[in-house]
Amino acid sequence: MQTPRPPARRPLPARPDRPLAPGVEVRVHAAQVLDAVVHRGRSLKSELAPVLPRLPDPRDRALLEAIVFAALRGRHRYVPALRGWLQKPPGAGDGPLMALLLAGCAQLDALQLAAHAALDATVEAARALGRPHQAGLVNALLRRAQREGFPSADPAAAWPDWLRTRVAAAWPAQAAQVFAASAQPAPLWLRVNRRRIGRDDYRALLDAAGIASAVDPRLADALRLDAPVPVAGLPGFDAGLAAVQDGSAQQAVDALAAEPGARVLDACAAPGGKAAHLLERDPTLELLALDADPRRLARVEDNLRRSGVAPESASGRVQVRAGDATVPAQWWDGFTFDAVLLDAPCSATGVVRRQPDILLHRRAQDIDALVQAQARLLDAVWPVLRPGGVLLYATCSILPEENAGQIAAFLARTPDASATALGEAFGHAAGAGRQRLTGEDGLDGFFYARLRKAC
Repeated sequence: MQTPRPPARRPLPARPDRPLAPGVEVRVHAAQVLDAVVHRGRSLKSELAPVLPRLPDPRDRALLEAIVFAALRGRHRYVPALRGWLQKPPGAGDGPLMALLLAGCAQLDALQLAAHAALDATVEAARALGRPHQAGLVNALLRRAQREGFPSADPAAAWPDWLRTRVAAAWPAQAAQVFAASAQPAPLWLRVNRRRIGRDDYRALLDAAGIASAVDPRLADALRLDAPVPVAGLPGFDAGLAAVQDGSAQQAVDALAAEPGARVLDACAAPGGKAAHLLERDPTLELLALDADPRRLARVEDNLRRSGVAPESASGRVQVRAGDATVPAQWWDGFTFDAVLLDAPCSATGVVRRQPDILLHRRAQDIDALVQAQARLLDAVWPVLRPGGVLLYATCSILPEENAGQIAAFLARTPDASATALGEAFGHAAGAGRQRLTGEDGLDGFFYARLRKAC
């Protein structure tokens, strides 16, 4: 049964006698995105995607993202304060008002924007949203926020009870650090395209542009920017000299360690960053990039094209194909693969700082469904791996049932599978694999397990 398509976003209700100033338009968009995410269960990524292109100035796009992310990260502090200041609880139709107030709180608190500019633009946004009768209330509440500030709160309070309990039980010594790191903005990690430029040479380009970067000795192609910049400001970004990819995701290629010229399956390839990285490392690979969602394959092809390894220019050695990895009959030609990369769908609990809406939308029952889907994927792709070949199972989860527990169950039911040890560079020992926790060395939470098929 098809999921009903959500209603189209309504156009901005601008006043005909006064066009929206850019600062006001950003706040209107922020309120609309937050209302959809917080009150209507929409995905942050899907809500931002159509909005950002409407703002031609990259500074406005960056401001919109900063406001929305800060509001979601600070929501567990802002909402109790706002409810305490309101004379009566917000009504069923006050979602847009509360969303705008969240945006205002984030500007004053987390972003520390100039108060007069943030207040004026946010109050005017209330009028632009068709709520002139509430503009005075927005002004009064935000001025109170400016005077009194917000109480501090344990970052763990942002997590739903059931998920906070699971993380604390799994990682009792590190849970506080995980919660704290998940509440902070992530650094910008770049993957330098070694086919086009050396990492040191690209770092020199960044230095010349006044952009500071750092090297992690474990990550051969990575640079970390602790003060993120818009990608439009990165030297040679459009020419494919570098791509945005967290260092933990980059390590998947190291953990797979495919042999030169190997035949490789990237079983859940979208959006294509790992496929591109594999080919940047070794253009002699024969790669099948597979994804079940045909709509996402355009992004895979774009990423490969930027890296200079587009399917049409790779002499037939690179294929991008729609197909469900759990049904090999749809896409497998019968020739086995030397290596399989299975970056499995997961709870994404290791990337909350990049996707803060996870804490709003994830449900306990989701985990059981994901664990079952991961098991089906492992069982389905194992037969397409040749004897002696390797499979890397990876997730951006920090929950053991998706990671160490998942691999333990697979090894128990798969006699010809064994685990290959990975070093400390990949994180904490976790069963037959390795687990990095959110924020460690500035990296995302990630799990890796390297499995070998008996000859």
